[in-house]
Amino acid sequence: MTDFRDPGDDRDTAMPRKGAARTAKLASLPLGIAGRAVGGWGKRLAGQSAEQVSATLSAKAAEQLFEVLGTLKGGAMKFGQALSVFEAAVPDDMAKPYREALTKLQAAAPPMSARQTHRVLAEQLGRTWTSRFASFDDEPAAAASIGQVHRAVWHDGRTVAVKVQYPGADEALRSDLRQLQRFSRLFQAFVPGTEVKPLLAELAERMNEELDYQSEAQHQRAFAKAFDGDPGILVPRVVASAPKVVVTEWVTGTPLSKVIADGDRETRNLAGRLLTEFHYSSPERVHLLHSDPHPGNFMITDDDRLCVIDFGGVARLPEGIPRHLGEMTRLALDGESAGLMRLLRENRFIRPDSDLTAEEVLAYLAPFTEPLAAPTFHFTRRWMQKQAGRVGDSRGNDFRVGRMLNLPPEYLMIHRVTAGSTGILCQLDAEIPARGIVERWQPGFAA
Repeated sequence: MTDFRDPGDDRDTAMPRKGAARTAKLASLPLGIAGRAVGGWGKRLAGQSAEQVSATLSAKAAEQLFEVLGTLKGGAMKFGQALSVFEAAVPDDMAKPYREALTKLQAAAPPMSARQTHRVLAEQLGRTWTSRFASFDDEPAAAASIGQVHRAVWHDGRTVAVKVQYPGADEALRSDLRQLQRFSRLFQAFVPGTEVKPLLAELAERMNEELDYQSEAQHQRAFAKAFDGDPGILVPRVVASAPKVVVTEWVTGTPLSKVIADGDRETRNLAGRLLTEFHYSSPERVHLLHSDPHPGNFMITDDDRLCVIDFGGVARLPEGIPRHLGEMTRLALDGESAGLMRLLRENRFIRPDSDLTAEEVLAYLAPFTEPLAAPTFHFTRRWMQKQAGRVGDSRGNDFRVGRMLNLPPEYLMIHRVTAGSTGILCQLDAEIPARGIVERWQPGFAA
């Protein structure tokens, strides 16, 4: 813990801010991947098999991609975290390097200096900010996409987490997202069956909300109040907030990334069930949807609760989840193609000029409802890979159907959170009572 003396030199910066430097780093990704592809042809000529060359290229590409994204933080790291939940869709023979690179990305990023941290705290909490803490650890406990977290003791003795935004985060975030949108087709290869371009567009739209920690604190207060006393979900209380600093209660637990890596069966199932309950119950209980589903934002506490952190991005759902989404899910599950087609048309999920048939649309959507066909479902990487392969195969009819369906903008966030949460469930290899949870919390689904 620091005694608040001057921590010294400030030559190192936490976030490279110059647009040219950040652009050059991001531009190195397609160049590096292209260069390795050329080298791969050389290895093929030298006698290595296509499989050996492909595995090597995949490992190197993943390593470079997430090293650059993690080093840059900002929008680049945020994009990497958003991609991380779709790792389960990557075929097994390619997945290992992605998994390792993503774990590193979620776990760490270069910190800013202590002097920079103190400067932000003084700007946000006042020149006498030290009087608000009994002690403050200058060594960051964790890194986020646009800030880092320090452990401290509040003046009343409570252990707290202090999230401090990186200087220049706003400039870096805007620069990154502009550049990443230019390379969206390149990144598409890393997440088969997932549309990268809309994901980047959504991140850009949420940018100002992500940068405002006071807005984040308001969201967290609402979630903490709604889930206060819940036996399975814990949301840390907010202690203090400012536009670039938020102080919350400190919670200790096992990160979901560790549960994914080596958790036992019981813990995997517990985490999966609680995550699903949190996702489906929040719109009714809080009228908000936590919209940043990646393993770094969840942990399992010693008393078997799911602790949820990082409320920078939420979807506002004053009426809860729309009832017709539950009705569509039920119709797809029951094979009611005509009723499903009617609802999809009424709610603009099918373009007016589309020539899709009801049977084609049912064939495309019904497999996604498999987790609700029985009291419990085992979410596996194999199942997600099958779905990603089915909708991502350009030679198949499902690929054509998917391209002809429409996702109205107001449903984009709900869709991405559901897909992201499903990705985590498959990473967890969790077997959970999904049907009962959806029946309880999703309006329109129960018969």
